[in-house]
Amino acid sequence: MKRIFVVALALAALFFAALASQVSAGTKSTGKASYYKSGKRTANGERFKPHGLTAAHRKLKFGTKVRVTNLANGRKVVVRINDRGPFIKGRIIDLSLGAAKRIGMLRRGVARIKMEVLN
Repeated sequence: MKRIFVVALALAALFFAALASQVSAGTKSTGKASYYKSGKRTANGERFKPHGLTAAHRKLKFGTKVRVTNLANGRKVVVRINDRGPFIKGRIIDLSLGAAKRIGMLRRGVARIKMEVLN
């Protein structure tokens, strides 16, 4: 059973990697962000670290650095993409718990943000 899960996870990571777009540095977008605080493995195979500065994005390449700004308070954080998501309509990025704390969005759970690709 564990072997099937590992194979499925590897195939999912390859599928999403194929979808990853080549986005140039400086690309900006605005939308809603949410955060997550549990999980065992990310889509790129890393162990999930809730207090790390990481995020999930549907298309950005793993390892891409992104600056996320909370538009309600101006607080910023730089995160590294290491997972896929969010899978909820209208959201553009899922932040780790640690990143969400940095930009002050824990109370509401969802925040309107500006996202800028750095590399």
